Amino acid sequence: MEALALQHKAEQNRELRERLIQLKKERNAIILAHYYQRDEIQEIADFRGDSFLLAQKAASTDADVIVFCGVHFMGESAKILAPTKTVIIPDERAGCPMADMVNVEGLRALKRQHPNAKVVAYINTSAEVKAETDICCTSANALKVVNSVDSDEVIWVPDKNLGDYVSKFTNKKMIIWEGYCNTHDMLTIKDVEEMKRLHPNAEFVVHPECRPEVVAMGDFVGSTTAIIKYCKESSCQEFIVGTEDGTGYQLRFDSPEKKFHFATKYLVCPNMKVNNLKKVVKALETMKPEIYVPNHVAEQAKQSLERMLLVK
Repeated sequence: MEALALQHKAEQNRELRERLIQLKKERNAIILAHYYQRDEIQEIADFRGDSFLLAQKAASTDADVIVFCGVHFMGESAKILAPTKTVIIPDERAGCPMADMVNVEGLRALKRQHPNAKVVAYINTSAEVKAETDICCTSANALKVVNSVDSDEVIWVPDKNLGDYVSKFTNKKMIIWEGYCNTHDMLTIKDVEEMKRLHPNAEFVVHPECRPEVVAMGDFVGSTTAIIKYCKESSCQEFIVGTEDGTGYQLRFDSPEKKFHFATKYLVCPNMKVNNLKKVVKALETMKPEIYVPNHVAEQAKQSLERMLLVK
């Protein structure tokens, strides 16, 4: 019975992939997929990446339509950087709890308290928050961005864990917002110790969105892209992975001979996983849900994103 169900699913996916190829041609569309998406979406993506790489791709594509398989703020960033393109997401319920932890009113109040500070916003924020921001960053370039601003004080929103990590490597005074990623923040010292006991020869690679005490245990600390690159190039054959489990697709793709153990079974972002192949096809058929960003918000937010893209 189970074999029959799997066979039916495989056949259905094959048909969906064929329909997708046809629709992409008709719409002149490109599919961008975040590393945390389901395997079936990463398989059909024209480009896989983290928030930074996908933002760069959205800014430079010559496609007419961008299908953004990620969460809502990513689709907004693509629309801001490519305003003449049609940007659609497979499921508009794909939000980001961390992005929702910072609001415009609270940020404005903090800016009034620290008038000499520059605002650095993690890309995991709404367009409205980006519009109140001097420059955006991702986990891949956070330290470079913080060090690039011409102020000794930095208001950092919204991820306190990444903010704490960056603060250890900069002389800037960082005023850190109290947000966090629900998924990464779940990982505990106990989880990692247990995995290290089970896999004593494995290296622990960890994302700086995890708690500071967990990050301190890492053999390597870095963004999703940096973790993937490190695991591919490392001579080590076994890894305990401290980031969202969708990353496993690219890790196994790059290094099929290596072993990857996720540090806990709870490293799953439910918002990233609401997208599936069927929804991608439907989105391209109906050209919905489409992402809109009001012009006055987009103009302000675009400056903070473009400044980020200029940081080398």
